[in-house]
Amino acid sequence: MTSNHKISLDQWRALVSVVDAGGYAQAADQLHKSQSTMTYAVHKLEQSLGIKVFEIQGRKAVLTSVGQVLYRRGKTLMEEAVRLEHVAASLAAGWEPELRLAVDTIFPTWLLLEALARFSDEHPETRIELIETVLSGTDEALQEGLVELGIGPTVPAGFVGDPLIRVRFIASAHPDHPLHQLRRPLTMADLRQHRHLVVRDTGRERTRTVSWLNEQRWTVGQQATSIRAACLGLGYAWYAEDLIRLELDTGKLKPLPLEEGSERWSTLYLIFADRDATGPGALRIAEILRDQLALRCPQSCLTDTILGRNTSPPNG
Repeated sequence: MTSNHKISLDQWRALVSVVDAGGYAQAADQLHKSQSTMTYAVHKLEQSLGIKVFEIQGRKAVLTSVGQVLYRRGKTLMEEAVRLEHVAASLAAGWEPELRLAVDTIFPTWLLLEALARFSDEHPETRIELIETVLSGTDEALQEGLVELGIGPTVPAGFVGDPLIRVRFIASAHPDHPLHQLRRPLTMADLRQHRHLVVRDTGRERTRTVSWLNEQRWTVGQQATSIRAACLGLGYAWYAEDLIRLELDTGKLKPLPLEEGSERWSTLYLIFADRDATGPGALRIAEILRDQLALRCPQSCLTDTILGRNTSPPNG
């Protein structure tokens, strides 16, 4: 399919530049062209389209109503041209057009979004697909080749991962929950008398569970649902501290005074699907994640093993 364009990209650039710079002379300086070249380009555009872009009001040239429309569309065209050039440069350099990540929901969402925003500021042409997982979901996404990068509580067989962050879990319930009314240190026997809120493993096989599940429990599909249920006094769970910080601060949830096990710790690992074949985009996201962790929560960044901590991955 062929198309004969009356207006060249240079002519659109001249129009947009004249408006943005505030005049022909200023636009010519910015583009390192002569003023006569700029004037001719805009005049040729008007002639080719059979319209007037500017009209004289007093001693100043201003956009006509038609010119305003053409300016807005022309500006969009120029911005898209710049983006297209960036995409071409990225592809030529081997940058991936799309990156897919599987990230366990216990990873701090605000931190993940900050890292992705920083990456997108650098490479807006790269699309991001985020798969939010629980327990074995990250393993499965990596094993099935669905993602280039994963963050999860275990490193699946055949993969290599580096410790990224340790996450603290706190056993919590609403302040009016019957467990809090006992007003004494709680035992596991006490917990078994009440509903445990659990978030379902997102892996299809659901191969991973935890040893402290009660017979009396609700299993839900999202962390937000579990937290909401706990805030309504419908059960208790071990929650990643970052996920319930607001609820703790506002008194909607309160840590349970367990004799032991009131807090648990889980290590999250950064795992490449294939480290040797990883593209520059995935490598850059991994670098940004580490940088953001070191900058925003240095106490959570792992430089060695967590000593004396239970590192089983809780899911409620």
